[in-house]
Amino acid sequence: MARLLSVNVGMPKDVSWQGKTVHTGVWKHAVTGPRMVRRLNIDGDGQGDLRGHGGEQRAVLVYQIQSYDHWQRHFGRTDFEYGQFGENFTVDGLPDDEVCIGDRYRIGEAEFEVTQPRVTCYRVGLRLGEPELPALLVSHRRPGFYLRVLTEGRVAAGDDIVRTRTGPEALSVADIDALLYLPGHDPDKLRKALAIPALSPGWRQSFREMADAAGRTAAPSPEGWPGFRPVRVTRVVRETPSVLSVHLEAADGSALPAALPGQYLTLRVAGAGDPPPVRSYSLSSPPGAAAYRLSVKREEAGLVSRYLHATLKAGSRLEAAAPRGDFVLTPGAGPVLLLSAGIGVTPVMAMLHRLAAERTARPVWWIHVARSGKEHPFAREAHTLLTSLPHAHEHVFYTADTGDAGHGVHHGRPTAEALAALGLPADATTYLCGPASFMAAMREALVRAGLSGERVHTELFGALGPVNPGVTGRPAVPPHPPAGEPGTGPLITFARSGLSVRWSPRHGSVLDLADACDVPTRWSCRTGVCHTCVTPLLAGDVDYSPVPLEPAGSGEVLICCARPREDLVLDL
Repeated sequence: MARLLSVNVGMPKDVSWQGKTVHTGVWKHAVTGPRMVRRLNIDGDGQGDLRGHGGEQRAVLVYQIQSYDHWQRHFGRTDFEYGQFGENFTVDGLPDDEVCIGDRYRIGEAEFEVTQPRVTCYRVGLRLGEPELPALLVSHRRPGFYLRVLTEGRVAAGDDIVRTRTGPEALSVADIDALLYLPGHDPDKLRKALAIPALSPGWRQSFREMADAAGRTAAPSPEGWPGFRPVRVTRVVRETPSVLSVHLEAADGSALPAALPGQYLTLRVAGAGDPPPVRSYSLSSPPGAAAYRLSVKREEAGLVSRYLHATLKAGSRLEAAAPRGDFVLTPGAGPVLLLSAGIGVTPVMAMLHRLAAERTARPVWWIHVARSGKEHPFAREAHTLLTSLPHAHEHVFYTADTGDAGHGVHHGRPTAEALAALGLPADATTYLCGPASFMAAMREALVRAGLSGERVHTELFGALGPVNPGVTGRPAVPPHPPAGEPGTGPLITFARSGLSVRWSPRHGSVLDLADACDVPTRWSCRTGVCHTCVTPLLAGDVDYSPVPLEPAGSGEVLICCARPREDLVLDL
């Protein structure tokens, strides 16, 4: 019979790690005598990051003494003590390949239900001083698992562990862990996993997304090209005093592949600096046009935009990566809302061109915010396209009191009340682009006006919000070269952050370099398991150490375990 060897608790504390402060509850220590187990915690215990640990579905973490023995042999260590793996219960028995999701167990006075494997996280490696442990827990099929508390009560070391119910579908903890993190997602196992009521909501959502993706027929992606290729400027058009449209064709005269409506083009602009800076601009041209059109707003502090405005003319040469981006118009029959501000009009302009080319019968709502008519790019072009559609609604908001007038013109900013007064359809799919503060305010206003937040799609060219679990007290600072001696290796360009630096072997991975530069990053395991750090790779190639358990997709890189083989351009 399985037996509880130790009850381990510990409150979160701040620890130093790679020059950062991490708030974590992974340090647990054994306690003597009985402890009360409650719905959310064991008395005296706590979690530092409730997004990944703790809560009703992850109240108690279990790890097996047999896995202790395995890791002591693997690492050649003899210094482990109870709680070493951050677990609350150290047990004899209950192996991960036999315990199933939905199994129930009685321990002492309490009863529990198995809900999910351990969340793969860098902090268990931090606790043991073994950075690769998160990946090893998965590849060696020894993750441990979480329990939900069904009946509160006291437990103590030495208590027997009695199974009171077997979970449905007979999927073990190791099966479920491998289904999420390892290649070869078995459709039958996905179906079975989703049929287990006890499976925690977070894992259920991940499996539902995997099942949906497997069931969809992938839409054909536009043909692109690797890295950067030369392009030639064919025309330069002044749209407003501050917005310039640039028409581009392949420098060798070949046809450019069609872009999806809403995608962007990344330029490498050799004349604007050394090393050549990289910037991304949405395509505003009709999908399928012979030339790409991108539109650039001149920013006084913008190194590249000032250069493009000052120097570009017909015949100028640039380098471009293939069109990319997921902010694209998707097929459907319901209403479409295209909502933009300022230069954010560019991707929705391409979407409007596609809808007009299709002679769509869908209701199309066009809302644009500009300072004035003089600073309103594509005003006439958009109006002409909208008048060609049978169910189009055009509304323009001018924020400056300039006396601009016309059909559908409003003065002031589009508040929630103003949007509600337009009678926007609640089932509209919204494509929203503009400054980050504008997009946040408009999303909130649309929800207040009755639209679903899940149907609001946004485009953001700046750095994405960081995901750095447990890291605290880091002030936001602009990206910068790393401290210390400059590197002499391949050039690493962080396109969204506008920074290019040379690689140095003192950085263990591209992620470590990004962290040293204060480039906003997203990660969790830092060992190639969770794919939180997956980043579009615009140019270059990498080597991996450790090798990811499941490879990144085409045109993507897992920066947490990547090292440059050559110059890299990352959409980061």
